Amino acid sequence: MPLNSVHALRSDGGPSEAQHCDAPLESLVIATGNAGKLREFRDLLAGLPFAITAQGDLGIPSPEETGSTFLDNALLKARHAAAASGAAAIADDSGLEVDALGGAPGIYSARYAGVDAKDADNNAKLLAALRAAGAPPWRARYRCALVFVAGPEDPAPLTADGVWEGCIVESPRGTGGFGYDPYFYLPDLQLTAAELDPAEKNRRSHRGTAMRALRDLLAAREQTPSHP
Repeated sequence: MPLNSVHALRSDGGPSEAQHCDAPLESLVIATGNAGKLREFRDLLAGLPFAITAQGDLGIPSPEETGSTFLDNALLKARHAAAASGAAAIADDSGLEVDALGGAPGIYSARYAGVDAKDADNNAKLLAALRAAGAPPWRARYRCALVFVAGPEDPAPLTADGVWEGCIVESPRGTGGFGYDPYFYLPDLQLTAAELDPAEKNRRSHRGTAMRALRDLLAAREQTPSHP
């Protein structure tokens, strides 16, 4: 699917108000193959002047994540999507850090139990490792690095990050979210991330925090005279 065939959409997937006044929308590729992340990105980008699509809809495969930090991998994924699509791109790299495991799974969170691991596989490995490491409480945090590039060679990518503190519980709770969310417990709410409604999760989460910071940077970018 060529990028120029993407219809102008709000980031929540509905018709853009800009369509009705012929305001131009900038093409933006979301560099993720994770359906849960894509839903969150569409919600978090709502209202910005972009015609967005997922890299999978354009047949763009995910690159190998060879970076040593979340930011390295987010930048790698954003530049890869921009190069393949010829459009601006946004990417995140995020994961779970558990103190009892020395910060693991960290940048390997999505592939903790193997390259093609499912959420259930990763969660099973996490719990086995934690039980071997000692008794709870198991303090943990979600961390997110977010990158926007105007093109593959963008010399000044926009970056933001966010952290969400919590702990890991032994039994899953809730049916929302994805990844480690059913085990990521928030003591102040007495709920797991999987028990939050999407709007509340986006308000509190590492990705939501990073995206709000990035939205401010994107809004400032739109106001610069040099920006088309």
